[in-house]
Order: sequence, then C-alpha cells, then structure tokens
Amino acid sequence: MEESNKSELKAELIYGLNDRPPLRETLFAALQHLLAIFVAIITPPLIIAGALKLDIETTSFLVSMALFASGVSTFIQCRRIGGIGTGLLCIQGTSFSFIGPIISAGLTGGLPVIFGACMAASTVEMLISRLLKYTRKIITPLVSGIVVTLIGMSLIKVGITACGGGAVAKSNGTFGSFEHVGLAALVLLLIIFFNRSSNRYLRMSSIVIGLVIGYAVAWCMGLVDFSSVQSYGGFNIPVPFKYGLSFDWSAFIALGLVYLITAIEAYGDITANSLISGEPVEGKTFVKRASGGILADGFNSMLAGVFNSFPNSVFAQNNGMIQLTGVASRYVGYYISGFLILLGLFPAVGLVFSLMPEPVLGGATLLMFGTVASAGIRIIAAQTIDRKATLVMALSFSLGLSVELVPEILSQLPETVRNIFSSGITTGGVTAILANALIRIKE
Repeated sequence: MEESNKSELKAELIYGLNDRPPLRETLFAALQHLLAIFVAIITPPLIIAGALKLDIETTSFLVSMALFASGVSTFIQCRRIGGIGTGLLCIQGTSFSFIGPIISAGLTGGLPVIFGACMAASTVEMLISRLLKYTRKIITPLVSGIVVTLIGMSLIKVGITACGGGAVAKSNGTFGSFEHVGLAALVLLLIIFFNRSSNRYLRMSSIVIGLVIGYAVAWCMGLVDFSSVQSYGGFNIPVPFKYGLSFDWSAFIALGLVYLITAIEAYGDITANSLISGEPVEGKTFVKRASGGILADGFNSMLAGVFNSFPNSVFAQNNGMIQLTGVASRYVGYYISGFLILLGLFPAVGLVFSLMPEPVLGGATLLMFGTVASAGIRIIAAQTIDRKATLVMALSFSLGLSVELVPEILSQLPETVRNIFSSGITTGGVTAILANALIRIKE
C-alpha cells in the first residue's frame, strides 16, 4: 500500500528531486515558496525585539539577519554538505517554538545571553541526530503533541499583547484601545477571508496581503513614523558576534528542551517531505537523510547565533507547496536561499518591517499561534487516549499553563530554578517527558 502511494505521489510530480526545471519555472516555484515563508521568518525577531523593547536599528538588523541565516540554512539543507543536510527541497527558517524561552533569556541578560544560550543548546539537537532511534522512544508523539500545543498556547499571550498595542501602549495608557484592537481585527479578518479563497495564489499569500493592507491602514491612521529612520540605503554586512556572547544555565536548559522537541518535529517534516518528493521513507537512504537533516537543524541554529539570529527549523508549510506546484527539485532551493540572502543584505527590508505597528503584526500572529496549538492537538488526537495518556496530559497542561498564567507561584524559589521553570513550555515539556516515562498503569 505504501509503495503504491509513493508511486502515485511521484507520478503527480512535474519535476523530481534531481531534475533541473527551466529558469522561468524555477523562479516561479521559488517565488511561491518565498511567499509561504517570508512572514514566518521575520515574525519571531519582530516579536522578540518588541518584548525586549529594542530600538529600530537593532530590530531592523535582527530581521535582516533572520533572512540571511534562513538563506544559508536552506542552502545547506538542499545541498547536503559533508553529511549535513537532507539533500531534499527542504526550507529552513526562524522557529516560533523558541520565542518564549528566548524572551525570558533576553529579559535576564539581553542579546548576549540569548545568542550564547541558543548556540550552546543547539548541541542538544546535533547530539539527538546521532542518537535518533533512542530519543524517539523518550519523546513519543504524545509528548511532542503536548509540547507543540503548549508552545502555541503560551505564544497566544504574546500575540494578544501585540493586538492591544504591546509594551509601548501599556506604558502610555492606550493598551486595548479601539484603534489598536480594531486594526488587529482587520488584519485577522483579511487573512481569514483570503485564506478561504478558492484561488490558490490568494490563499498562499493571505498573510502577506493581510499585513500589507493592515500596514497601509495603520499609515493612514498616523501609526507609522518613517521620520525615525535616518537612511534606507546601503548594505547590511553580517558581523559575527556583533552583540557579544554570554552564558546562562537556566536559558540553556529551557532552550535545550525546545531543541529536543524540534528534532522530533524535524524528523516528521523530513519524512513528509521525502514522501511527497517520491523518495524512500525507510531504509539506509532515508535514515541518512533524516539524521543529516536534524544535524543541519542544530548546526544551522548555531550558525544563526554566530550571525546574530535566532534558532532555525525545517518549515512544514513548504511540504504543502511541493504538492501544490508539483516541483520537488532541490535546485529550486538554491534560488530560494539566494533570494533570502539578498533580502537580508538590504537594510531597507528590515527597516520597513521593524516600523510595522504591533497591532498589525498581532492580528497575523494570533492566528499563526492558534494554528501551532491546533497542530499539537491534531498530533495528540492521532494517539490512543487511554488513562495513562489522560494523566500525562492533565499533569503537563496543569503545570505548564500554571506558570504562564500565575508566574508569581515561583517567586519564593531560587533565581536559577525560577528562570528555568518560568516558561510554560519548559515546565510542561519536562513534566510530559517524566510523566510519560514514569507513570505505569495496569489496565
């Protein structure tokens, strides 16, 4: 049955993995992939910069470096260099999963602690790529589903804060005003409207359209201040370790756990990508691809830290794009990575997006984060929900959401312990792993 499914998928492809489509078709396929990933790449640095109250120049540079790092990471994944990478049309971009722990680390020690912890903790994922068959016994689909759901639920708080106007609006007393909430609602409704369209191009670019219209409306309302920018010209030269490095154990542990889950997610995405591309999903070739892809996930995240960007992960949405276009050629990935690197080198791109009012971004991210939570629920729903699974879920969600909703519960603990468990993702994730391993029920 699996073999017939694979041959059916291969027959649906216009260009296979090692085919070289004509330039026009390659550029068209690359552009569609870019539309699907662009907003997802630039959103994490915008959210993190907003939470840490960074200035426009720093925010712009972080956005540019996110695009640059994603371009380099995508090239490594598609090219497969010395056993690092999948050799598939596999796109990498800035991961949403790390936002919560990164903001916590940033509030503790700023950008040096963030980049130091991100780079150090990436070794966790690289190690997992070498021990793949053992980690899959610890991080079961139930545990992955719980953590992905908690990531989405925790980030919804970040999204709704942006909808209300963010930290600036809280400080000047305009948080939750009709102006802010109305703008966020407009973006949200526009995205839903275009996403429901039967036209695949409108559906693919629904988030981009929603943000552009929201940005234009915000500018008409006087919420965009272009006068704060001195210049839109020049080049952004990637400067390794521009903000310095620092290390913090609590940030390392919190991020290390997310890298653990990201490795399992990457395995699932690589499996789906192989299947859609008409390539094997078992055997030696597949195992080399999967372990090389997860190794690249960790290595590229470390490389992103070197160039002042945040952890990268394999993007699942591009698997759908391969099905949609019928183009699985990894050579398309080279063009995508080239476009991303070019966009990252021009500061104008980062500056335009760093001026985006928080309610505009909030309207889009609220839906994105809800989608992350629903993806986790789908993973859980695909498992057998017996008494043990119910107990594991109950414990993980109770403890994970408790520290998110009432962070004061940790106020009497030592600072290091408090920093580790202040993230609902970490608390809920550790609880899920331990509860799943230790709870034994005889039916």
